[in-house]
Amino acid sequence: MISAPERSRLGQRVTISTAGERVEAFVPPALPPDPAIRMDRLYRPLENANRALGRLDGVTSILPDTPLFLYMYVRKEAILSSQIEGTQSSLSDLLFFESEEAPGVPLDDVQEVSNYVAAMDHGLARIRDGFPVSLRLIREIHETLLARGRGSTKQPGEFRRSQNWIGGTRPGNALFVPPPPDRVLDLMSDLEAFIHADTPEIPALVKAGLVHVQFETIHPFLDGNGRVGRLLITLLLCAQGILQEPVLYLSLYFKAHRRQYYDLLQQVRERGAWEAWIEFFLDGIAETSLQAAEAAREILGLFEADRERIEGLGRPAASALRVHQLLQQKPLVGIPDAAQRLGLSAPTIAKSIQHLADLGIVREITGKQRGRLFVYGGYLDILNRGTEPL
Repeated sequence: MISAPERSRLGQRVTISTAGERVEAFVPPALPPDPAIRMDRLYRPLENANRALGRLDGVTSILPDTPLFLYMYVRKEAILSSQIEGTQSSLSDLLFFESEEAPGVPLDDVQEVSNYVAAMDHGLARIRDGFPVSLRLIREIHETLLARGRGSTKQPGEFRRSQNWIGGTRPGNALFVPPPPDRVLDLMSDLEAFIHADTPEIPALVKAGLVHVQFETIHPFLDGNGRVGRLLITLLLCAQGILQEPVLYLSLYFKAHRRQYYDLLQQVRERGAWEAWIEFFLDGIAETSLQAAEAAREILGLFEADRERIEGLGRPAASALRVHQLLQQKPLVGIPDAAQRLGLSAPTIAKSIQHLADLGIVREITGKQRGRLFVYGGYLDILNRGTEPL
């Protein structure tokens, strides 16, 4: 039995005709929730999340090359967020694709992940330039996300003009039917107004959690809603100055707890259970922040340990160290590409890579005699954690 206060948090169910059947679509109430979020059970998760975020910010501030860490971390997030939607790409597949080599999975899968990297880069660049998180920016990100490959026929950059549904083979047996298309623009405009509203009573992390659910409930696009909604969390935290660098991505947490994630979204819609969702969301921020900080520390330690081992090579160390530096930026390289990037001869690069292979720092992964590619195994192993296909 839902109590009267909770009932006022619930949206409106409207009967629509779509795909030849009559179904009930859900129209959520505008944010913030009414009655307001009860913070009493959320203070401890909020404190833990803020503390973990502070620790993550501290670690990334001492990284010798923060853009390098971001470059790889963004790619890990792209893999994870796309896996939740059913793609099978790995980080190695994406690096193969970016090296203009054939990946080991269907090309459409890797194209989707590559599009996600481009969409994320676009959104972050706009935020850094002072552009607000707005409907225009959300549409731009979506247009980039669906620019090529699967989804390119699903109205990239445009809010949907037809009904969609989540789960099931048709609206009649769907898990959830989002608002009718004629309500989408008004609902998204209300969401934009909430994002920019002065809400001192709502902590920034809680606000980001509210926005994520509302976006997923509106489901404003024909495709790509999950990926855009997850990306929106990071953009909001960067825009509000909560994150100094865009190093927090919740896709690994959502992937690991995907049943609970979807159940809690549905409980918000059906029962107005915002507090349970926010607690889960804050726990995710804390867990993900600590994981990212630990990964950054491990990567720093790996680079330093390998550098010391390379210095022990004697005369060959100078060129081998330059190759090692390149591998930190591009953990999958071929000899011609490395020679061009470093301005060294191909034989010099080949000898340096052989030294790195003898030390166990790199390994060859094609098994071919020509066009061989070498991967910085320890680095990729750290980044690969959690990216195993579902």
